[in-house]
Amino acid sequence: MTDPTPGAVLRGAVDLSTLRNRPQPGATPAAGSAEGSALVFDATDQSFPEVIELSRRVPVVVDLWAEWCGPCKQLSPVLEKVVTELAGRLVLAKVDVDANPQLQQAFRAQSIPMVVALVAGQPVPLFTGAVPEQQVRDVFGQLLQLAAQNGVTGTVPVGDDPAEEDVEPTLPPLHAEAFAAIEAGDYEAAADAYRRALAENPRDADAKAGLGQVTLLGRVAGLDPAIARAAAADAPADVEAQFAVADLDVSGGHVEDAFARLLDLFQTLPDEERVPVRERLLELFGVVGDADPRVLSARARLASLLF
Repeated sequence: MTDPTPGAVLRGAVDLSTLRNRPQPGATPAAGSAEGSALVFDATDQSFPEVIELSRRVPVVVDLWAEWCGPCKQLSPVLEKVVTELAGRLVLAKVDVDANPQLQQAFRAQSIPMVVALVAGQPVPLFTGAVPEQQVRDVFGQLLQLAAQNGVTGTVPVGDDPAEEDVEPTLPPLHAEAFAAIEAGDYEAAADAYRRALAENPRDADAKAGLGQVTLLGRVAGLDPAIARAAAADAPADVEAQFAVADLDVSGGHVEDAFARLLDLFQTLPDEERVPVRERLLELFGVVGDADPRVLSARARLASLLF
């Protein structure tokens, strides 16, 4: 298990290297490929390297679906509607798993619809199954926040004007201040900007998500992964030692490992010592996203342990 550099929060574990490096069948991109200007397009085993490259400029949502899948037909129009409303800040690549077995295998799509994202070439799990429109909006908002923290802030042209491409989205002043602090590696200053944004608007979901993420980045920035993991192995009942490794796991995309570690710890502690572990779990749930299936599973286990 490897540990990331700060800024790699929530990167997934899917290996797309074979798709990224595969030679292309010809010089002309396929119709609807990532080189087009459409917000919604079909992606194939052959065109997917272009999609990976596109994700270095703008977040790409990948919808894995099939013609026979009823829930897919319910979800796809919702995805397209929300992507269109975001006006080029992210795009939607639709993958028919029956026609593209290499992509189905690469994303380990055991059930569909399955929705993942690509940010700077790295996969980010989003959700599986048909979910409500508001949940899609919330998840996409968190995705844009994550993309910005990884330097992916371009857009694709919505109309025919090429000058629209790669226009930086306009950010509220405090959000812009937070992003500038993140780029400088000053996570405390970024957290302060997000706290002030929340003081102005407690319903600011982007500020709330950003605060959780930069708080996590600040905690892992000073950790030596080898030392932290050795300390946790030597002291399985040491709450702070387990917290450190859980933070490293979430920041590296090993979300299930982090949740399992903290839930196992929670189960072993007496009631009066459980509160900090529960609070850390809830904080990490917010970082990963409430709609994420790994969060839903961990919440269910936490509820069973509480009651």
